[in-house]
Amino acid sequence: MARNPSFRSGIPSSEITPEPVYLDRRAFMRGATALAASGVLLGACGSDDALPPAPAVADLDPSASARPPTATPAPGPKVALAGPDAPPKALASSDELGDGLTGFDDVTGYNNFYEFSTDKEEVAGLAAGYPTEPWAVKVGGLVDRPRTFAVEDLVKQFDQEERVYRLRCVEGWSMVIPWVGFPLRKLLEAVAPTGQARYVRFETIHDPARMPGQGGGPYAWPYVEGLRLDEAMNDLALVATGLYGKSLLPQNGAPLRLVVPWKYGFKSIKSIVKIDLVAEQPTSLWMDAAPNEYGFYANVNPDVPHPRWSQSSERRIGELRRRRTLPFNGYADQVAHLYAGMDLETYF
Repeated sequence: MARNPSFRSGIPSSEITPEPVYLDRRAFMRGATALAASGVLLGACGSDDALPPAPAVADLDPSASARPPTATPAPGPKVALAGPDAPPKALASSDELGDGLTGFDDVTGYNNFYEFSTDKEEVAGLAAGYPTEPWAVKVGGLVDRPRTFAVEDLVKQFDQEERVYRLRCVEGWSMVIPWVGFPLRKLLEAVAPTGQARYVRFETIHDPARMPGQGGGPYAWPYVEGLRLDEAMNDLALVATGLYGKSLLPQNGAPLRLVVPWKYGFKSIKSIVKIDLVAEQPTSLWMDAAPNEYGFYANVNPDVPHPRWSQSSERRIGELRRRRTLPFNGYADQVAHLYAGMDLETYF
């Protein structure tokens, strides 16, 4: 992220979750009164709050600091999605670094989805029952074969597989999630991008009548995100249709979302209804809201702090101790070549 501390002041502090919510929710409840008096603010994963100064090495998980560079993950098994009421299941128990999965209740109960609420623990309740059928995704722009896909056709057309990925939020917390989906590359190949296409623009549903967070505030709805075309064609970029062997729940971005594991979580746009291949770099919602804090690339980089907090370490949800953040979230072997010759501090 950029080092310039300036930011657009139109985001009210009432829309910013206090730091301890993601650091330790139980401790937060015990200390809520003291925190309210202290005025601790600010951030975005989405955007939420500032982290404290990075801990000394001795305070980090010692096993995390010694982890080797990640190897290319093997393709996951084909997965038949269960319905949303089926019991959760996963065909893997850890990621390729040996880190265990984040609990299903945390993955589905601790969510950044500002369309519903800025309170992570309120999202699931507000999103419960949100209608995700029927649902279609329009894919067009600079392509030879524009098409509108029903979600059920995407699931049938593209083999579903499990991918266990780390999710690193720009706020400084992380999870390990067993996603189900298919490579974004396959969808883009199906519509045949033209030679003029350089970027992919994604747009989420705009439904302020049923998404209370879209009813006002400082954000330019609908949510928009983007990738460079070569990023989108990388095999790690996933169109997720489920997690833990189940269909996605509304709070996780049902019926389909993007997962880009080497970037901060706000790049992984939820509840997608439109994908366009374009020639010019898209302006995302967070670039519009705070351009000096949230850039287009948003690659996980422990050496470049957010203007208001360090990115050198993170807290894995479900763990007490902090751990080192890995460059590109541990996926450098697969994606670092995409940025050869770029100043990753300037292009944050």
